[in-house]
Amino acid sequence: QVQLQESGPGLVRPSQTLSLTCMVSGGSITMDTLYWTWIRQFPEKGLEWVGAMRWSGSIYLNPLLGSRISISRDTSKNQVTLQMTSTTLEDTAMYYCAAKTYFSPNYDIGYDYWGQGTQVTVSS
Repeated sequence: QVQLQESGPGLVRPSQTLSLTCMVSGGSITMDTLYWTWIRQFPEKGLEWVGAMRWSGSIYLNPLLGSRISISRDTSKNQVTLQMTSTTLEDTAMYYCAAKTYFSPNYDIGYDYWGQGTQVTVSS
């Protein structure tokens, strides 16, 4: 059974770079044919699809977030990392790692696995 565990700094200052990690257990980020996805939920409960990485390494990013975000992986640690630069107060959210078997840039349909989320607060 695939399990996902997010981790991050909790608090970042505006304009700093945010780095979040999704550690995968019970599966392989390169062998399991899944799309490892980042989704965030804002304090008002709205959700946003942030981006995804295919098991092959292909990356899909939300164009609304522009060049501020990147996704990478460490195959030796079996983890996927989200980086977000130039953070603002509006980036405050609960960040989730999720996975599903096909690509679709949505935040709520078809996900087989979810992490518990990690809270990120951007504040000075």
